[in-house]
Amino acid sequence: MAWLYLVLAGLLEIGWSVGLKYSEGLTRLVPSMVTAVCITISVTLLGIALRTLPLGTGYAVWVGIGAAGTAIAGVILFDDPLTAARIACIGLIVAGVAGLKIVA
Repeated sequence: MAWLYLVLAGLLEIGWSVGLKYSEGLTRLVPSMVTAVCITISVTLLGIALRTLPLGTGYAVWVGIGAAGTAIAGVILFDDPLTAARIACIGLIVAGVAGLKIVA
């Protein structure tokens, strides 16, 4: 169950990162509120997952899901450049997250 909480926390990290962009520096009310809710739930779920998962593994997986997912969301939603180097780097993040899951 801890892994499910951790994955959901990571997905919400993507949500708050995207919300932060839409909030335009926390100057738009609704995106700012969505961002705050996503942050709160994400960190809460991370804390629940860390009750049983090792700290380093849990935190790294949470950040990895957020980082890779946010990079992909940036490409899809904000026309961030998608280069071979970016794809390779996202792949390395995913590989690291998978590796940590395997050894945990």
